[in-house]
Amino acid sequence: MELRERQASDDNLTNRDFLFHVLNDEVERREAKQLHLRLRRAAFDSQRTIEDFDFTYNPQIPKAKVVDLATCHFVERHENVLLVGPTGVGKSHLAQALGHRACRAGYSVLYIAAHEMLTKLRASRADGSYDRCLAKFASPDLLIIDDLGLRPLENDEPIDLYEVIRQRYERGAMIVTSNRAIEEWPPLFIDELLASAAMERVQHHAHVVVIEGRSFRQPRSA
Repeated sequence: MELRERQASDDNLTNRDFLFHVLNDEVERREAKQLHLRLRRAAFDSQRTIEDFDFTYNPQIPKAKVVDLATCHFVERHENVLLVGPTGVGKSHLAQALGHRACRAGYSVLYIAAHEMLTKLRASRADGSYDRCLAKFASPDLLIIDDLGLRPLENDEPIDLYEVIRQRYERGAMIVTSNRAIEEWPPLFIDELLASAAMERVQHHAHVVVIEGRSFRQPRSA
């Protein structure tokens, strides 16, 4: 406020211009605070952005498609993004970068590893908080599930995963990353009917991005 008062005096601003600048400062402050809150609630494991992703390292990555997804229209339309490819090619980076863009666009986002989500749901069955836990994964505008299929699903995990998918279907967007090709996902659900119902919902309105090339974790040649 003191800075604006000094500016008003130095630049001979009218009361109307002074008020405009003060109100604009307050709007920007509140927007920055809300963005910080959305990013914190998203629980990203690191702050990744589209801008700091090195597309030149793996020219096979469909940059135009990724940039188009960064508009976040898929979130608005409650569509899914499936990022598949071998380990180390940048799936998690891109998933969180798209999530970061969604936060900046005003959407609520939650990032979680698949095994952690399923562990939380399994634990919630034991303490009677299952519905509340399931609602946590059903409610964000965008849910990012990282590393699906890294290990086999067991016990009630296929049913829990199906429930997350079912409750979000056409109500919220998802990004799912996996080292497994889409054709390898159905056996994760063990039951054929459950797999069919889950995959039908996952793939409907889905954007499939296959990422190939070298691992970012490999030593780079000089």
